[in-house]
Amino acid sequence: MNNLQATGKDWWRAAAAGIPHLITETPGPRSKQMHANTAKYMKGLSSQVKLFPVCFEEGSGITLTDVDGNKYLDFSSGIYVTSLGHCHPKISEAIAYWAGKLMNAHDFTTPVKEKLMEKMASILPGKLNAVQLYSDGTTAVEAAIRAARAISNKHEFISAYRDFHGKSMSAVSCAQMYRSETFSYGPSRAPGFYMVPRPDPYRPLWEKADGTIDTDAYIRFYENFIKEGTVGNVAAFVLEPAQGWAGSIFPPDDFFPKLKTLCEKHDILLYDDEVLAGMGRTGEWLTLNHWGVIPDIVTFGKSFGNGFPVTAMVVSEENGEALEKISASSSYGGNPMACAAALASIEVIEEENLLEHVKTVGAFFMKRMEQMKSDHPIIGDVKGKGFLLGIELVKDKKTKEPFPEAGVAVYQKAFRKGLAWIPAGHILRMSPPLIMDEKYAAMGMNIIEDAITETEKEFGYR
Repeated sequence: MNNLQATGKDWWRAAAAGIPHLITETPGPRSKQMHANTAKYMKGLSSQVKLFPVCFEEGSGITLTDVDGNKYLDFSSGIYVTSLGHCHPKISEAIAYWAGKLMNAHDFTTPVKEKLMEKMASILPGKLNAVQLYSDGTTAVEAAIRAARAISNKHEFISAYRDFHGKSMSAVSCAQMYRSETFSYGPSRAPGFYMVPRPDPYRPLWEKADGTIDTDAYIRFYENFIKEGTVGNVAAFVLEPAQGWAGSIFPPDDFFPKLKTLCEKHDILLYDDEVLAGMGRTGEWLTLNHWGVIPDIVTFGKSFGNGFPVTAMVVSEENGEALEKISASSSYGGNPMACAAALASIEVIEEENLLEHVKTVGAFFMKRMEQMKSDHPIIGDVKGKGFLLGIELVKDKKTKEPFPEAGVAVYQKAFRKGLAWIPAGHILRMSPPLIMDEKYAAMGMNIIEDAITETEKEFGYR
């Protein structure tokens, strides 16, 4: 592989100058027509597209441009994917090099795969260094579940309410399956899959006498559930370190250390699904690093290749032989282009010192959101670490009743003002590219706050 040169940190600023810049109503006429043409055939679109059917044509850094020439500030990163900015020059160059040299060689070793393996082992904690590569998050999750069974010789799994792990059968069996009257995920979970509540500091099931969340009560419930709700054959706890789809919900700081102790007591593996939250989004390679906990299994995805489809499943060194037993390889996983994208992404995070940058700008985000919470009657809670952020909208701060109608209104209003971002019911989700500085962070929050103020007026709160 040719020696790629480090890219200056400011490569994205020229494209960002003057954003947002809107020259038509949004979505514009070409967007509406092209979306209508596509929607004749493309079905099952996300709520993000249904609520705002814009047609994007170009992206650079923190900027997205639609087919009508409107330029948006990106607060989505393609839903946690293009975390290092759209079309980062170093990553694009790395992919293009291998696209012109060697696209696929199944799971044979290639020079770029060798370098990626060494790099991954250097950034992961403990002895997490037995790796397999895939092309999407769900496949990595399925492989992790098979690996957990091979490692433990057990078959049951416990996951948590409102976690999300993918859309194949075992993955959806680890998550919410209810879809009203549409039984696409039913009629039941896969055998041996169970769910338990996990701590949400804003909406605790169990509280201490002082009104704060009682993490120990959750752990006691898990202990009892293992005894009474399973057949005592639990292979792994499967959890997101922070819940993304549910609305950027982080557990109390003592939760994962206590859960790890429980797992060790019962010889249960801790499987940390970092597909959404990992690779620097919270200022650490693993979000679980914030709490000093090393998982037995971890999966990466989304931002791992900054938009190129590459994911990973990693187990600890002593369990690496289990991967030999589960037919772990895949047709596309680990192809040279994918390895190049992942390797270049890791190098960009290191070269641009993005872990520290994310912590610094993340603190700015949280300070701003805390002020917004005190200023707005419909903001019940704010949450986040680094660039994984959420604002929870409620009808009343005392009752905490969710306000999904306001969530839709704020999402659409902010998008019309030039902010490309993510809907999530009553919890507004934000996942800006990790390269974003405080100037553009403030710009995005100003747009969101203006949209919240307008929504409060429409619903009679002002």
